[in-house]
Amino acid sequence: MARKSIPQAFTRKLLAWYARAARDLPWRRTRDPYCVAVSEFMLQQTQVARVLEFYPRFLKRFPTLEKLARAKPKAVREAWEGLGYYARASNLHALARVVREANDGIIPETPEELRKLPGVGPYTAGAIATFAYEKPVAAVDTNVGRVIRRAFGNAERGMRNAEQWRLASMLVPKDGKRAWKFNQAMMELGALICVARKPKCRECPIQPQCRTGRRRR
Repeated sequence: MARKSIPQAFTRKLLAWYARAARDLPWRRTRDPYCVAVSEFMLQQTQVARVLEFYPRFLKRFPTLEKLARAKPKAVREAWEGLGYYARASNLHALARVVREANDGIIPETPEELRKLPGVGPYTAGAIATFAYEKPVAAVDTNVGRVIRRAFGNAERGMRNAEQWRLASMLVPKDGKRAWKFNQAMMELGALICVARKPKCRECPIQPQCRTGRRRR
């Protein structure tokens, strides 16, 4: 699919829906790379409702990357207690220490540099780059991948991960601020409307542009 073949209505309708339907989440109110990184590590394999409980508490205890980097591993684990998947806490702590030692305490801006940090895979790298630095790059998590498969592929046959990323990269607007909104909107659509089971196609703003949605009218 060439970029020029991507229906402009898809992006326009998606962003219009996001403007009126997006949840007010605390990590969407900041561009601080450290705060964004904390939210992304917490959101891995964890429901938003749980992260809403732990995110402000963790940042109150470790308000800066410097504070986290200087903390004892036991203190970090205690702050993470109850959130589960404790390897994420260890990786976030290691990231803070690496950034403090090797990058003057500044979290890198590009996905390529972010991928070199502990615990940072393709999605997290893209998410930090776009949500902290407003880079026009893709960030394909489970929700975004599902939207792309249903909208532009064949939901029954599936779509390879590499193809999902290729399409996502083509879809992301080149303007940084617009890219930030687009990536947030894609995730929000997957979380609220294009859910794994019983997608709410009749409520979907991009149903006319979606291959799967058009069949469910």
